[in-house]
Amino acid sequence: MRDTISRRQALGGMLGIAGAAFMATACSSSGSSAGTGSAAGTGSATFWTLQDPTNKIQQAAVTSFNSAGHGKITLDIVPSAGYLDKLRTAMGSSEEPGLFFSWGGGNLDYYVQAGKLVDLDPSLKSHFLTSALQAGTSGGKLVGVPCRGTQPVFIFYNKDVFTAAGAQPPTTWAEVTDLVAKFKSKNITPFTIAGDANDSWTELMWIEYLVDRLAGPGLFAKIQGGDWSQWNDPAVLKAAQTIAQLVDSGAFGQNFASVTYGTGGTSTLLASGKAAMCLMGSWEYANQQGISASFAKNGLGYVTFPAIEGGKGDPANVVGNPSNYISITKAAPQQTAEDFLATTYSTSYLKGLIAMGEVPVTANAGQLLSGAPDPAYAGFLYDLVSKAPNFTQSWDQALGSTLATPMLTEIQKLFNGQDSPQQFVSNVLAIKK
Repeated sequence: MRDTISRRQALGGMLGIAGAAFMATACSSSGSSAGTGSAAGTGSATFWTLQDPTNKIQQAAVTSFNSAGHGKITLDIVPSAGYLDKLRTAMGSSEEPGLFFSWGGGNLDYYVQAGKLVDLDPSLKSHFLTSALQAGTSGGKLVGVPCRGTQPVFIFYNKDVFTAAGAQPPTTWAEVTDLVAKFKSKNITPFTIAGDANDSWTELMWIEYLVDRLAGPGLFAKIQGGDWSQWNDPAVLKAAQTIAQLVDSGAFGQNFASVTYGTGGTSTLLASGKAAMCLMGSWEYANQQGISASFAKNGLGYVTFPAIEGGKGDPANVVGNPSNYISITKAAPQQTAEDFLATTYSTSYLKGLIAMGEVPVTANAGQLLSGAPDPAYAGFLYDLVSKAPNFTQSWDQALGSTLATPMLTEIQKLFNGQDSPQQFVSNVLAIKK
């Protein structure tokens, strides 16, 4: 089973396709302490971040901040493969960083419960889209601010395939059902999906959206909040039954269990016209650019996940990865660390992210998207997130690996027909007794 960090490492590689490819190789200051100076005042602090193409934007922010004389931040760039383990080890010792990068959700909850994080000034919320802040919130307190672009999940489709079939992208579940039959009759896989053993996270996206559209975001919020019995809600069973129906109807093709995600797999099937649609995160655009920049710009369509007739969820709700976050530990000189957070919504920082193909989740980012590599696509993402009543974080991130890993296993068994929908519900309930 592929772990979450492996998926994020893949996303980092795709960002290099979207903009100017760059991978920072700054010297690591591993083993350095969080900082010096009064914990309540100014001083120096280390900021741990994941190695990816945005490191040059982060380093520019650090250099500018340090030159202003508010204190000193040292950027410590940690390789993707060891990031979470290194952070967990450091946070349990005297070597914890002053600030650190994360995916929000369950991992932040753990550090809050351990008394490691600083409650951030609530006024920071005014600088960001409301829907992107939940994953940086724990116990009602803001403990992480967005520092990267947003990564919502939605449907990508091949415009040429749709035109040839005389079809339109779906807005309702009834239309999804009709499209499955239409494309099957033309020997085109309606939805390509990666059913490979390492890619169960692609199947998770379907469960996330179906539960949201059937029950609304409150159901998963209760599960994330600790009420595991909510898996017994009728909407979960209905979502599982819907998955079984999709599989049985051939919506994902006959051999999806051997399909991998990305080039040579789902992305190639979509670009080549062998598949009509793919439910995937926003990084799919960059992946398609790597296959064919012309197709990504002219032949690739995108639309939000459709409404489900009779469902309680708002069809404007979004699931996926709201953003990545910066948090402050109690070991940092607080004034220096808090002042540095202002760089995350500065114009220069935002323009740097946008130029690389990212879409920030700040309140003012929409005014800057004309500088994006593809302004139309960037505008679609920003509108999707800014207008979303709720943005549910990917369940594997929200729950943390202890619960997410067995959950992903059960989801894959459901897709593979190894478990019935009712068995799926029972098995997930049994994960946390």
